[in-house]
Amino acid sequence: MKDLVEYIAKALVDNPEAVQVNEIEGEQTSVIELKVSKEDLGKVIGRQGRTARAMRTILNAASTKLRKRSVLEILE
Repeated sequence: MKDLVEYIAKALVDNPEAVQVNEIEGEQTSVIELKVSKEDLGKVIGRQGRTARAMRTILNAASTKLRKRSVLEILE
């Protein structure tokens, strides 16, 4: 899951070197924290949160296949 979020985020931003993804795994749920540079934060969130919602939907679909639950948190 971490690699999936990192791949999508690096494709969206202007500064892919600044993308940091951290995964905190629990028993049933894993929290994936995404941190990008301040200039690229708008690109990752998108208009009215559309891009972030799309990333969460893709993450949900992939984690459902593994019978887990994943939550994406975008950090400033």
